[in-house]
Amino acid sequence: MMALLQHCSVPLARALRPPPRTRAMAFASSSPRTNSNSQVLLGLSEKDLQQLALDLGQQGFRGKQLYHLIYKRKLREVQDFIQLPQAFRNDLEEAGWKVGRSPIFQTVTAADGTVKLLLKLEDNRLIETVGIPVEDDKGSVRLTACVSSQVGCPLRCSFCATGKGGFSRNLRKHEIVEQVLAIEEVFKRRVTNVVFMGMGEPMLNLKAVLEAHQCLNKDIQIGQRMMTISTVGVPNTIKKLASHKLQSTLAVSLHAPNQKLRETIVPSAKSYPLDALMKDCSEYLRETSRRVSFEYALLAGINDRVDHAVELAELLHEWGPGYHVNLIPFNPIEGSEYRRPYRKTVQAFADALESSKITVSVRQTRGLDANAACGQLRNNFQKTPLVTDSDNQESQLPNEDLAVAC
Repeated sequence: MMALLQHCSVPLARALRPPPRTRAMAFASSSPRTNSNSQVLLGLSEKDLQQLALDLGQQGFRGKQLYHLIYKRKLREVQDFIQLPQAFRNDLEEAGWKVGRSPIFQTVTAADGTVKLLLKLEDNRLIETVGIPVEDDKGSVRLTACVSSQVGCPLRCSFCATGKGGFSRNLRKHEIVEQVLAIEEVFKRRVTNVVFMGMGEPMLNLKAVLEAHQCLNKDIQIGQRMMTISTVGVPNTIKKLASHKLQSTLAVSLHAPNQKLRETIVPSAKSYPLDALMKDCSEYLRETSRRVSFEYALLAGINDRVDHAVELAELLHEWGPGYHVNLIPFNPIEGSEYRRPYRKTVQAFADALESSKITVSVRQTRGLDANAACGQLRNNFQKTPLVTDSDNQESQLPNEDLAVAC
């Protein structure tokens, strides 16, 4: 289990709060678009919220009420906390505190029930998050939230739409957590699984990802084993992740059985040789006792031959047991030269892995017609902020200019 984040030596509100007589004046000139994590309620633990209540002259139980309103009721604005005294709500706002929820800018629903949400962040950039409902044979529904960790992605994998749209910044802890709450609101049911497989490379924003992971586990009550953290491979980060001994799955985007081919598909592989990546995955398994899942996007005529499967099996056996391969037939994106392989090609690749004693699964494509499938997330405003008429008015751009399609 991940070690608990250390609390500051100075209580949260007290660190921000000037003397009572000057507090309102001190915050009057501060920008509402602050980037200070300490001014966002979402992401704080129940203990933190109790301390905040005490620092603002309230009794500790008001912090428990705050916790319930944020994580159970999922309220978006401080003034919506009508169970709290008006004076407390005013004090929170005067001290610069806000919930930290972003409006849903657009919703796109696929025929299979998958929903893609575009959330408009404070800086008017848009991020995408996807809700994927799956009904099992017994009729129970599993709801997976595919969350983003960055606005865009700097790694520019050749088959992925997100990297083609450019990179702006890392997401903060609450901006990751709020994606799950938004999915729950739309589906009107609890999210059961979370995969860090949306926009961005989670390992390039590891601190915020780990903080969000803890909040989702402790405060949203999603089990660690129900969460997956994905990476294309960033040097030294898998070791850091292993040190937290999470019970979540690590999914590594491999996409090729050898270094030369991988460099053509994943440009960042040039700085992280395949042998080094596999060594870190082997050590991760040994450190955490959690198997590593390898994601493999099948690109027609590029990496989908049976001999590629045989070479992949040899690579995995070389580095030890306990690995799983998740095959992902390429999902088409605009401007890409890649093609989706035929179903029989996918099956032949899977059969070759299974005959080599490698556990394999083929990912079911979801949300394809909403451009919400794996590798399809992209929008025009991940690099350049959305233009609005004012801070309090939505963009007047027509829907066709939103470029949710890829």
